[in-house]
Amino acid sequence: MLLLQLYFSFHQWSIYLGAWHEAEFVGLDIFKEVFADSRFGWAILRSLAFAGGSTIGCFLIGFGLAYLMRKPFRGQALYYILFILPMLTVPIVIAYTGEMLLYESGPINDMISRVSGGDFKVAWLSNPSIALLTVMLLEIWNWTPFTFIIMVAGFASLPREPLEAARILGASSWRIFWEVQVPLLRPVIFLALTLRFLEAMAEFPKIWALFQGGPGSATETIPVYIFLTTWQYFQVSKGAALSYVAMMLMIVIVLGAIRLLRHEKRALDEMYVAPRSGG
Repeated sequence: MLLLQLYFSFHQWSIYLGAWHEAEFVGLDIFKEVFADSRFGWAILRSLAFAGGSTIGCFLIGFGLAYLMRKPFRGQALYYILFILPMLTVPIVIAYTGEMLLYESGPINDMISRVSGGDFKVAWLSNPSIALLTVMLLEIWNWTPFTFIIMVAGFASLPREPLEAARILGASSWRIFWEVQVPLLRPVIFLALTLRFLEAMAEFPKIWALFQGGPGSATETIPVYIFLTTWQYFQVSKGAALSYVAMMLMIVIVLGAIRLLRHEKRALDEMYVAPRSGG
């Protein structure tokens, strides 16, 4: 599949131009067109904004829930089930349910109006200024459990010795959290952020089901633009080139994330493993 996409990236072809193996070789012309395409540039920026915002939202909520759930208590299993349920919901179902709830005269605006005592009429689905925010909030609801699960595992894997030593020295709960737990959790935190960011960059079902890239081009992210280019404008060669450029962008992000993870792992080894073995 990747080789076929590479072939189309260097050959001008669409479904109306005859047999694909007879396509005209155009070299780097299609890639030049892609890099000069301002619409694709805006799609990249929207994808980065969407992925960044939803990743931060998922992490903050997921981390907070994991911190509250780090110690066993009665009825904990029920909370685990409730917190994980959104991740088990099919994205297209989330989109259609969100569409029903977010109508201007729908339940969400109505409940906010009742609580605030005012007339809350936000056009979640038709205002270009907040359309990306709308699907971002749905993404946060859908994928916060993913971050929650990773951070629960992170808290469970924390070594006891540094925590007990800090308590013996009289450190407050806040100092133990900020100066001991968070540094030890940094590799796990970076892993959670990286995986969540990469998944958000590829998000398509919810955005397409709700907006098809609209209103206007307000939610036209990389996957949406590639889909439109390939299957609605029938520019197969340009779609293939767009896919390769997007893949290169993701590879750069992954390599950067791996470098950060290795740095954090070395810092953690120096802070905990090396002193322990030396003692």
